Formats: sequence, C-alpha cells, structure tokens
Amino acid sequence: MPGIALASNNPPFKGCWCKTWVSLMAIALLGTACSQAPRPVRTVPIQQSWELQLGSTVGKHRIVGGLGDISIEMKGDRVYLPFDGEVQSNDVPGCYIYSTPDVPAYLFRLCGLKSGKTGRVRSGDTLGSADYLHFAALRRQPDGTWALVEPSKEMLERMLSK
Repeated sequence: MPGIALASNNPPFKGCWCKTWVSLMAIALLGTACSQAPRPVRTVPIQQSWELQLGSTVGKHRIVGGLGDISIEMKGDRVYLPFDGEVQSNDVPGCYIYSTPDVPAYLFRLCGLKSGKTGRVRSGDTLGSADYLHFAALRRQPDGTWALVEPSKEMLERMLSK
C-alpha cells in the first residue's frame, strides 16, 4: 500500500483542493450553527390554582411573583446553577425552568432574570443576574402535575454563591 505524503514543498492551500474543502467546511459549519431548532418553551401544570397567579395582570401591571415563590433581593448579583442539568424558557414570560438529574422529582422556576440562558448547563454556570429573583420549587405529583413546595435553603445558597 503506498504511503501518504504528510509534508509538501507547496505552501498550504495554494491552488489545491484543500482551499475548496476548507471553504465548504466553513460554510457547512456556519449553516449548521444557524439552523439549530429553537428550544421549546416548557409549560408546567401546577396543582394549586389561585385567581391571581404568576403572569396574570392586575390593572395594567403583570404579577411577577405569587404564592409559593420566594423573592430574593439580588441587587444585580448573579445566579449560579448547583448541578448539571437543563434550563428551558417557561410559558410565563421572563421565567425559566431548571431541571437536573441530581434532584429528579423537582423542577425549579426562576423569574426576574435580566438575561437567562437556556439549554444544557453545567454545575457552576451562571444563569444570569437579577435585581429581584423570584424562585419556586415544584415537586412532581402522581397525577403528573407539579405542586409548589418549600424550597431548600441549601439549594438556594448554592444558587446565590459560587
């Protein structure tokens, strides 16, 4: 079997098929990056129901926190993710749903972030920053709905400091 020459006297990419190949690969990579499907918005059916809920309006003002949410004064500080997982936009505008296999029966809803990040996340990643963070812990119920439960102080502490 003939060997493949790894060295050449010709400068790289000078009039060879390599230039075309590199150009095609660059176009293919750009096309792939631009064609990623948008991440779906996650709707979480909550067992408890109140007349005034997160996302409702009173007069012309939107409710940004509700029963079951903890509101934390952040003063622009960052929110960190304590475990690897996934962050999705919520059907409530300005809110995100964080799920992690480390705490499988729970979801965490975070509202009030200035610019949230979605997709796969790693432990220690920054989710965004907030002036006020509205946080809710939701536990999966046997009927498939989610119930608002008291959040763990340890979990919150891990989200507020790196």
